Amino acid sequence: MKEQRVTNDLIKIGIFFGGPSREREISFAGGRTVYDNLNKSLFQPVPVFVDSYRNFILLDWAYVYKGTIRDFYPPVEALPPSPHAFQVYLESLGELSDAELDALIARVGRRVEMSELPQLMDLAFLALHGEYGEDGQLQGLLESLKIPYTGSGLRACSIGIDKAFQKKLMEAGGFRCPQVRVLGRQEWLNGDRATLFAEAKTELGLPLVIRPANQGSSIGVSILGEETAFPAFTEAVDQAFFRKEIEAESWQALAGESRIRFVRELTDIREGLGFPLAANGEVIRHPEELLKWLDGLAGTAVLESFWSEQTVILESFLRGKEFSCIVLRQEDGSSVALPPTEIVKGGEVFDYRSKYLPGLSRKLTPIQLPDEQIQAIRHECERLFEYLDFATYARIDGFIDERGEIFLNDPNTTSGMLPSSFFFHQAAEIGLNPSQFLSFIVRVSLQERIAHHTEIVPAQRSLLEKLDRQLASLRREERQKKKIAVLLGGYSYERHISVESGRNIFEKLASSDKYDPIPVFVLGDEKGHRLFQIPINLLLKDNADDIRDKILHFRKHPVVEEIKRLATPITGKYASEDVVFEPRELSYEQLAELADGVFIALHGRPGEDGEVQRKLEAVGLPYNGSGPRSSSITINKYETLQILKKHGFSVTDQLLVYQEDYFQHSVSTLERIEERFGYPLVAKPVDDGCSSAVKVIRDRRQLRAYFNLLFRQPDETLPEDRQTLRLDAKEEFPCKPVALLEALVTAKGARHFLEITGGLLTHQERDKLRYEVFEPSEALASGEVLSLEEKFLAGEGQNITPARFATGPFDYAYIAQEVKATFERAARVLNVQGYARIDAFVRVYDSGQVETIIIEVNSLPGMTPATCIYHQAAINGYKPYHFIDKILEFGFHERKADPVVE
Repeated sequence: MKEQRVTNDLIKIGIFFGGPSREREISFAGGRTVYDNLNKSLFQPVPVFVDSYRNFILLDWAYVYKGTIRDFYPPVEALPPSPHAFQVYLESLGELSDAELDALIARVGRRVEMSELPQLMDLAFLALHGEYGEDGQLQGLLESLKIPYTGSGLRACSIGIDKAFQKKLMEAGGFRCPQVRVLGRQEWLNGDRATLFAEAKTELGLPLVIRPANQGSSIGVSILGEETAFPAFTEAVDQAFFRKEIEAESWQALAGESRIRFVRELTDIREGLGFPLAANGEVIRHPEELLKWLDGLAGTAVLESFWSEQTVILESFLRGKEFSCIVLRQEDGSSVALPPTEIVKGGEVFDYRSKYLPGLSRKLTPIQLPDEQIQAIRHECERLFEYLDFATYARIDGFIDERGEIFLNDPNTTSGMLPSSFFFHQAAEIGLNPSQFLSFIVRVSLQERIAHHTEIVPAQRSLLEKLDRQLASLRREERQKKKIAVLLGGYSYERHISVESGRNIFEKLASSDKYDPIPVFVLGDEKGHRLFQIPINLLLKDNADDIRDKILHFRKHPVVEEIKRLATPITGKYASEDVVFEPRELSYEQLAELADGVFIALHGRPGEDGEVQRKLEAVGLPYNGSGPRSSSITINKYETLQILKKHGFSVTDQLLVYQEDYFQHSVSTLERIEERFGYPLVAKPVDDGCSSAVKVIRDRRQLRAYFNLLFRQPDETLPEDRQTLRLDAKEEFPCKPVALLEALVTAKGARHFLEITGGLLTHQERDKLRYEVFEPSEALASGEVLSLEEKFLAGEGQNITPARFATGPFDYAYIAQEVKATFERAARVLNVQGYARIDAFVRVYDSGQVETIIIEVNSLPGMTPATCIYHQAAINGYKPYHFIDKILEFGFHERKADPVVE
């Protein structure tokens, strides 16, 4: 194997991410995607985190892998006390001196002055969204420093961010746009609102779209239905201006927990106001401060965010199919639109969560229309791309109505850069994986900057020549890599998260010099499963169900085939020579011929139950994680804890309830449960993923609803029971024959009580298995239990790593050592191998006793980009790729026979 090019020969790419905008979390997650996927044979990524106040921070690599910005910045040590565990950004710390700010920055990296940027990077990759990323400000700064950057130039960005001005230009260019009414802040605050509402209904009609003029496409947006009354209109316009009125009577009517939830939602920068804000003119910087202020409210409160808007757009509602289309500049100067994607939803806004959490929306590529209409969309998007003078790439959103008329309503100079975003999703349709697509973006951006300069910059021309030489060399190199089949998907409740995990593993391996990953999708049901090697465009589909449907009903689309032909100059230079375009079913024997090893990225059944492991061992394929026997035990949450209980571990009280028993003796079963546990209690399936249908049950009505839902027939929906359990509209709930009830774990008089999750890695040393137990993370839930989003979605939830164990006279090291020793002992008892994650509660008593109550053991923990096991591994010096490499190396070389669990 050839050595990777020496660092000095690599092109330094400064990745700008984070920023002051309301979309900073998605920018942070997108920057991490770029950091991971840049081809390490060509580029050296340099992470430049931009904080809320636009400071440039050269971020220490470990923090790139934090789940959210709030997990590390401001550092936990600098946070003011928050009894209700509110999560805050830097703005909530108040006015800071330069010395105080430098001290905060020094904990996560180092401050970089503007003048230092040319020494740090050859080119800037802009993954920022909204203000300071898409508005031309940063582009102008970089141009003054003669640093080339990705994407469009200053003028195009200033047009792209201002939707009001954008609409005027588009109408002048003959583009169909929705009818709009531009509403200024002062006009709204001082005008006759009832008249404004009447005029909006007359001019624009209902339904009506209301959006801020300078925010991301889903931030602050409302759709008012046909029966909308005046109060809903005023609330929606206020929301778009990031202001809210609250009556004291309404506030007092809320119960304690509801008040906390209200403040948490109100102060979320994505869907609420954010901080700082003015409350009747008084500046408030922290949620605790706001909670206290509202408790003393008399009369009406007017809350106004400092991050406000001066202009709001009222827009006529467009009926038809909604689409998004990426347009690229080719190296010959022409533009080409990729296959447009249809966004399938009801009348609701394609909101932040739907965009970025897999499984909550459906995206169909290409849009389901006659070929000539798809081509018409593409050509109109290409025309707008040229008209607005966009460069390198753009994402253009729009609608096509029943008459075939195309309305373009949201051109964006930056796209989301998560693995399943439109940006990568559509590039995959022509055969480019994320790493290859980023190489293309870097190369064309450099060419665009050179072409638009009014002066010759020799260094940039030399850089372009160097990159072209390296790209040509890369195409010629034959690398002997280990082929790793990445198994993902499945049919469990967490199948969408499995796709995210598998995709992340694929991307980490694909940008390495050592491995050549092959995506393999698993589909089936409890009766059996099948394996399919899938092309990159299926790997990057939005969710597991979409991938499954495309496999089962695969066909070549003539428009996509035509776009592939048009994009040949791109794919001929950047795509793999052996690119796969069609799914292919594999037996386990065929898998063994195709791959050298397997990374199982499945969650729940199959995968964590030992079935897949048995089949892999039968064909001699090494794999990650525990063996069949151990996996078959840890999938069962009851059996796992009962084994640990027999070995002296503290566990919560458990009871299995069987479907047949419950339906035959429901009243006596409920009485027995209530006598044993009381309320609240925890209900969960006995053998599903760690977040699957886990609920805190507070009364008999909720318990009945839980059993009805879990024990229902697959075709039943039971809306009343779903409402009783407060399930979200799109939240899945599995059907199972057995329920597991557990006593709710509480502090029980402990001095300190917290929920944690801890990862581990195993190493074979001579004839002895060594367990490397990581520093656990403290898991903070916004509700009663950690949600799927909080565990796995970038920008959701908060994990503090390492956990805040220290309390009073007991230091961190003492408590952490006790907890980690318990984790290791449990792993040995259960014969967990390779790696795993253990979830638990910890009680620390005044006496110094540390009690660790294990809740469950995950033999194949989530490996999504945002999961906290990477944060833990980073403390021990493992970058995510190196952690994955260690897991695979154990499977290849160190695994011994799977003995019977103790």
